[in-house]
Amino acid sequence: MAASGEPLTSQGYIQHHLQNFQVCTKDGSLYWGNCSDVGFWSLNVDTLIWSIGLGIFFLWLFRSVGKKATSGVPGKLQCFVEMLVEFVDGNVKDTFHGRNKLIAPLGLTIFVWVFLMNLMDLVPVDLVPRLVAEGTVAAGGANDIHEVYHKIVPTTDLNLTFALALGVFALMIFYSVKVKSPLGFLKELTLHPFSSKNMFVQTLLIPVNFLIESITLLAKPVSLGLRLFGNLYAGELIFILIALLYSAGVVLGTLGGVLQLGWAIFHILVITLQAFIFMVLTIVYLSMAHEDH
Repeated sequence: MAASGEPLTSQGYIQHHLQNFQVCTKDGSLYWGNCSDVGFWSLNVDTLIWSIGLGIFFLWLFRSVGKKATSGVPGKLQCFVEMLVEFVDGNVKDTFHGRNKLIAPLGLTIFVWVFLMNLMDLVPVDLVPRLVAEGTVAAGGANDIHEVYHKIVPTTDLNLTFALALGVFALMIFYSVKVKSPLGFLKELTLHPFSSKNMFVQTLLIPVNFLIESITLLAKPVSLGLRLFGNLYAGELIFILIALLYSAGVVLGTLGGVLQLGWAIFHILVITLQAFIFMVLTIVYLSMAHEDH
C-alpha cells in the first residue's frame, strides 16, 4: 500500500478494495487493520458486522410486517412480503418431498438474507470506506481512505459463504441420520452406487462406494459455498475495475459511469439468481436427506 497521502497504483487500488477490515493478535497485542500476514486466526470484522446487521434487519422487517398485517387491503410492503413467502412456499412444495416444518422458514431466511448481503454489491466501492475514513480522522485515527480497509459485501468473503454452506451441510447430516437412522445412513454411504448379490463382491465394493459417496457428499457444501463466493467476488471485482476509469480522464470517466450503470442493472439479476440458487440447492439437499430408501 502507498504511504499516507500518496495515491495508490491501479494494482494497489484493486488489492486494497479486496482486503477485509480484520482484527487479530500481533506480538501479543490486539491489532486492527490488515492481518494478511498473521495467518488463519483473524476475524473479518466488516463481514461480521454487515452479515449480522442485515440478518437483524431482515428479522425486524418481517416481524414488523407480520405484526401489522391486515386481512383488509394490504399495503405495498405487506404485499411484497406475502409475495416472497408464497414464492418460497411454492418452491418448497415443488422441490421438497419430505415432511418438515423447518424447510419453508429456512428457505425464506436463506433467500432474503443472501439477497440482502448480495445487494450491498450495488453500493459504490469507495462510498463506505470514505465515510469510515472521515469518521476515523475525526476520532484521530486513519489519515485518508487508503488507510481504511472495509468490504461491505459479506458474500465476497469465502469465510461467510463456507459458513453458510457448512450450516446446510450440518442439517443434511442431522436429517440423514434422523430419518434413515445411523445404520441406514452408513448403508447409504457403503452400499451405493455399486451393489452385488454376492456377499464377497459386495464387501470388496464397500471401500469404493464409501469413497465415491463421501466425495459426492462433501462436494455439495464446497460447490454451494464456492458458487456464491465466485459470482459475487467477480461482480465486485468488475465494479472495482470500472471505478478505476474515473481517475483516467473525462472521456474514460464518462464511459465508466455508463459501464457502472449497465453492470449494476445486469448485476441485479445476478444477485437475485445467486440467492435463489443457494435457496433451491439447500431445499434439494435437505429433500435428499429425508429420502429413506
